[in-house]
Amino acid sequence: MSARASVGAQARAHRRVADAARAMNAARGPLSGEVHRQLADGIPELRGDPALLELLRASTESNIETFLHFAQHEIPIDEIAPPTAALAYARRLAQRGTSSNALLRAYRLGQRGIVELGFQEIDRQEDDPVVAYRSAQLLHEAAFAYVDRVAEQVVAEYEAERERWLANRNTVRAAMLTRLMAGEDVAVATAEAALRYRLRRRHLGLVLWSAGPVTTASTLRELETLAGAIAEEVGSGEPPLFIPNDGSLAWAWIALPGGASESSVDELHRAVAAAGTDLRIAVGAAGSGPTGFRETHRQALRAYGVATVADERAHAVTAYGTEGVRAAALVAADLDAGRELVAATLGGLAADDEGSARLRETLLVFLGEGGSFLGTGRRLRIHKNTVKYRVDKAAEARGRPIDEDRFDLELALHACRWLGSAVLL
Repeated sequence: MSARASVGAQARAHRRVADAARAMNAARGPLSGEVHRQLADGIPELRGDPALLELLRASTESNIETFLHFAQHEIPIDEIAPPTAALAYARRLAQRGTSSNALLRAYRLGQRGIVELGFQEIDRQEDDPVVAYRSAQLLHEAAFAYVDRVAEQVVAEYEAERERWLANRNTVRAAMLTRLMAGEDVAVATAEAALRYRLRRRHLGLVLWSAGPVTTASTLRELETLAGAIAEEVGSGEPPLFIPNDGSLAWAWIALPGGASESSVDELHRAVAAAGTDLRIAVGAAGSGPTGFRETHRQALRAYGVATVADERAHAVTAYGTEGVRAAALVAADLDAGRELVAATLGGLAADDEGSARLRETLLVFLGEGGSFLGTGRRLRIHKNTVKYRVDKAAEARGRPIDEDRFDLELALHACRWLGSAVLL
């Protein structure tokens, strides 16, 4: 084909694209309906949601109209802006929490659908295979340029709306949490709507944080993932209510299914270890209804207070129901008084060294076993004679018999176990 013939074929191809776009625009109603049907069938996230499907229909119709106008008149791509209905659809997806993948998939499927229909119209109008081929190329390029331009802008609108909506939702949640924690008389249905979480069931309250370097967004993602893993561990079957507190600290509530028991601390340890070595959790005891929702959170906060005082000595999991944590929380609330108690009650046994720590632990288990050398040895996996030796050494270091000030002694030993250097000499 000569250069002149090639130029002529190219010009005819441009005219054929314009003619095809004009013909498709004249039949835009049925055409839009067909593309909408393809999109509705091809995007699982939208099934069963009539409101979103109707918005998708309006977005599809307006996008097709805008694209055909663009293709018919060869409008510069920089002058193309997303239709109002397309932006409204993107914002609604963001508000519903639907993935942006559904948004992009609609444009990919729409591009394929409109191009296929355009090819059929070009074949109907053009007999010359060379011109038809070039026309199809031009139509495909125009569709790609349009989708690339518009999809970028609607995704930006989606992300901006998602940020606005999440910020507003978090503000509403925070305000409702403040009212619930204060014990205000709030209608349960109103609170559930604000929190997007059901209160009329059993809850497990968590405080989650990172003890390592903080990179806000990624750290919060790790904490949210950990909350989800714990929800799976306890068989919740629902996503937890997750509330970021700052860049490295978050609160969470997990719904416990009927009849389910709380997982053991060992099981929670495994979940935390799998999530990251720097992650920590504090756990309250399970509670039912709005009152239980408040109380399990308050207990988790008290357990968190114990862990923060212990600092580097804190366990990966600090559960309020674990032996001694409740007592340690009382001491952590007033460290000056706690240090005085430990010093006055333990004497030389309050030294911050490995030998004293071993004696304190043995003595605490001995008291918990009702003074049984055999039971203590069994728990610690040491000989009963070793137990007796350590108990005698502990009494000697203390400077008085172990049956003196028994309550203060156990309280001081629990404080030392959980708070460490913060209360030791």
